[in-house]
Amino acid sequence: MRDGALPAALLCAALGLLLAYASRKALAPAALALVIFALVVFAVGIPVRWEEAAFFGCWASIVVMAASIHIRGGPGFAWPVVLAANAGVWAGAVLSVAGRSTDLAIALPWILLVVPALWVRKTRIGLAIKIVASWLGAVAILAAAIPLTPTPGYAPDHRE
Repeated sequence: MRDGALPAALLCAALGLLLAYASRKALAPAALALVIFALVVFAVGIPVRWEEAAFFGCWASIVVMAASIHIRGGPGFAWPVVLAANAGVWAGAVLSVAGRSTDLAIALPWILLVVPALWVRKTRIGLAIKIVASWLGAVAILAAAIPLTPTPGYAPDHRE
């Protein structure tokens, strides 16, 4: 969970699920905001000492997106675009400290999860999107908590 591609891909997937509940007018601006902000932050780069903050911001953004899917009446237009810009910033930050340039091409297309999510939402099993989003939120909470507690395999112990 500490490489660049997986957290950024999960972030883009969470955004794709959120966009299935957003206004249709928000799809293109949100996708554009994600790509632009991710490319700019990745190109500019962030200091390696901010690695923990970048990963925590990524995981926190996934939790916010997963929770936003449950907003009564849908998240509307502005909120998904703001969250897409936020996702672009954190995806670019995580990829700049822990990823490679090819990881952008791996992570960003996960926003296309919106296409099957839109179809599933129109069927009788639309609740499945909310369940998957909640699962993503739970995984993000667990991944954010790992650095807070010394866990074997993640923190140096007496043998190292």
